[in-house]
Amino acid sequence: MEWSDEALILSVRSHGETASIAEVFSRAHGRYFGLVHGGQSRRRRPILQIGNHVDAIWKARLADQLGHIQLELKCGFAAKVLDDRAGLAMLMSLAALLRQLPERDAHGSLYEISMFVLGFLDDPDVWPALYVRWEMALLDELGFGLDITACAATGTHDDLIYVSPKSGRAVSASAGEPYKDKLLPLPAFLLGRQRKAPSMADVLAGLQLTEYFLVTRVFEQCRQALPEARIRLAQLLRRAAFQVVV
Repeated sequence: MEWSDEALILSVRSHGETASIAEVFSRAHGRYFGLVHGGQSRRRRPILQIGNHVDAIWKARLADQLGHIQLELKCGFAAKVLDDRAGLAMLMSLAALLRQLPERDAHGSLYEISMFVLGFLDDPDVWPALYVRWEMALLDELGFGLDITACAATGTHDDLIYVSPKSGRAVSASAGEPYKDKLLPLPAFLLGRQRKAPSMADVLAGLQLTEYFLVTRVFEQCRQALPEARIRLAQLLRRAAFQVVV
């Protein structure tokens, strides 16, 4: 069995004295593992960095085997953010969360969204809001998508400012008023109705929303903790939002 595709590197670990095992998320084939011969060499190490965009060729005699994978660099996203703590945390978080997808299950639309977000990695005024939208898309791909199109209580499409933590559905301001302390904030930019650029406060509200459902619907179900990179990303963006400029 053999396939070739473009992919993002999600994880790398050493195997023996010279080889590595790489985990990739490919456009048409989904999440795969493969053995990289000479993966620990000085020439291959810069390629085998989490978040890098690569051309991949995977081969195995039988479909259910680990297989061998050859990787050639297309874009070194990891190198672009070495001096950007928030950007690096975002890249690591995106890779860590993609590892929750079922193995060998294609998610072409999520791959395209991932590449779109990473295309703005050098623009810190843009990528945080795009990243929140990406987490919304990931939840949808995992089967836990939020319904924020209409109020769960009244069916109205107007003045949606909350999300129910139980149902994952939007709630309007009037319907949610008696329960507002128990509801999650719904930032307007996720509804596509906000003309101005989202503020960092909007982004943090979006991260709070997606984090709740990632934790309760995804990670707690498999008895795992939220990835450290995702926690660090929220901390760095929160610090940037409340930083006092002298």
